[in-house]
Amino acid sequence: MIDHDRLFKELISTFFIEFLELFFPQVLAYTDTSSIEFLDKEIFTDVTEGEEYETDILVKARFLNKDGHFLIHIENQSYKQGKFERRMYRYFARLSEKHALPVYSIAVLSYDNPRTPQTNIYRVEFLDKTVAVFDFAVVQLNQLNWRHFVQKQNPIAAALMAKMNIARKDRPKVKFECLRLLSTLRLDKARTKMISGFVDTYLKLNQAEEQIFQSEIAKLEPVKQEAVMEIVTSWQLQGREEGKLELVLRLLNRKIGLMAPDVEERIRTLTVTQLENLAEALLDFTTPEDLANWLNNLDI
Repeated sequence: MIDHDRLFKELISTFFIEFLELFFPQVLAYTDTSSIEFLDKEIFTDVTEGEEYETDILVKARFLNKDGHFLIHIENQSYKQGKFERRMYRYFARLSEKHALPVYSIAVLSYDNPRTPQTNIYRVEFLDKTVAVFDFAVVQLNQLNWRHFVQKQNPIAAALMAKMNIARKDRPKVKFECLRLLSTLRLDKARTKMISGFVDTYLKLNQAEEQIFQSEIAKLEPVKQEAVMEIVTSWQLQGREEGKLELVLRLLNRKIGLMAPDVEERIRTLTVTQLENLAEALLDFTTPEDLANWLNNLDI
């Protein structure tokens, strides 16, 4: 299962200014970027529907050249939800009440279907008057044409093209364009890995598509081709490492039974060398204590 919320939270939080630059330059223009502060998530209970919701991204910032702060609330939605505009209004109302600050509300819709435009207005009306009109911003990715973003020197564009409106035949081309753009941004390895991993998660190619993808890379001039291939190679290495990890976990479960969640999490933090050593050592394990002792010895 893909943890869509986590992937989008990490991406937008890491490249928050770039997100505003790409989709909301007018907001960035009146934001003091040196004051940006990420606030703890807010949890709201919907007693009418019996559900609990938490805000995805909540940022506090100062107005540029003006007294006062405001909030930016970004909510990622990975599936179509009925009455979504009412939910956004409830977030807005509760955040406004708690923080006593103006709130700029943004919904990022990352689902593939349906492609009908999401309503961005919530109204409270009577026959004789309108009590309230709430207008929130929407970035509906399946409404956006990826071709409009290929020349944007922006890491958010390099990532989110993978979730835009893509014809089936264009999937290899889009993946290529994501990596070509990423290779020109000169990000550090960690941020490059984050974006390339995001793209690879949402644009898994079949064998025929992979051949088209590789043919697009081959058309690049040598220096650019090398930069793109470095990213592709990192995917392949990561895939092999993940394969080793899953194999070791399966073998351990067969040898000593189901592991406690905290033990499995500890194993997932091991380096490749430590994982290879564990693969050899587990052949002699007979009880969970054998594994615990082996892990404890790593810290000595």
